[in-house]
Amino acid sequence: MAVETREFQTETKKILDMMIHSIYTNKEIFLRELISNASDAIDKLKFAALTEPELMDDAEREIYLIPDVASRTLTIADNGIGMTYEEVCDNIGTIARSGTKAFLEKLQEAGEAQDKDLIGQFGVGFYSAFMVADKVTLLTRSARSDKAVKWQSNGDGTYTIEEADKPSVGTAITLHLTEEFAGGEEDFLQT
Repeated sequence: MAVETREFQTETKKILDMMIHSIYTNKEIFLRELISNASDAIDKLKFAALTEPELMDDAEREIYLIPDVASRTLTIADNGIGMTYEEVCDNIGTIARSGTKAFLEKLQEAGEAQDKDLIGQFGVGFYSAFMVADKVTLLTRSARSDKAVKWQSNGDGTYTIEEADKPSVGTAITLHLTEEFAGGEEDFLQT
């Protein structure tokens, strides 16, 4: 399958723009959100394996933080349930369909956002990565598939998606940290 370039839906573009322009003062919230998503993926695999035991392998379920100082990247990886091509299109190309409008309304009400938990309440945590990264790459393979998916965006309102190779089940999100991230990205790249 060839690389597809797609546009985010309108509400997603608005939220992405807000994330990039730092609606939150505590930028390290991105790490909490991405680790929470990884933990949820592990829980979903364990739950699915109750009725589909073939989904579970013998590996211990883990979340990895992989810093790379030379390339200024931070990868958050898990060996949870992963996503199929369709799931990536549905879940990453659109933001919390039912919660997006409520999220935007809550932001307008709050003005300068003070509530650190607002992101997680509306299912937009993945996009918090764009507060610190100028490029995000997601590589995922569903426990129900032998094909992987690569999703990538520079936060410009578009993303690419294609089939890829990944030997193991789970998701790896690589953040290409911005030069402007003044929140001490070097702290996130220390081993």
